Amino acid sequence: MQLDIYRRPEAEHKLSFLAVPAGKVLPEEVTNVDWQVEAAGVDLDPDSNGLERFGIEHASGQIAEKGYAITSLSHQVEAED
Repeated sequence: MQLDIYRRPEAEHKLSFLAVPAGKVLPEEVTNVDWQVEAAGVDLDPDSNGLERFGIEHASGQIAEKGYAITSLSHQVEAED
């Protein structure tokens, strides 16, 4: 499955990421936040089930349940300068 990845800044110099199936619009429940495009057409390896570099765990399950996958608060990624 290919995914489009979006990011947003968080407190304490961290980032959250959102993954949606490639070409799909952002879900309504997350459109109130300014998400910026991070990457397009990222392959999700079905064997790993995660997007660790984006702090997203259980991506396939999240997408099946909600239509998107998002970084949990405990896995936010340090922003690079």
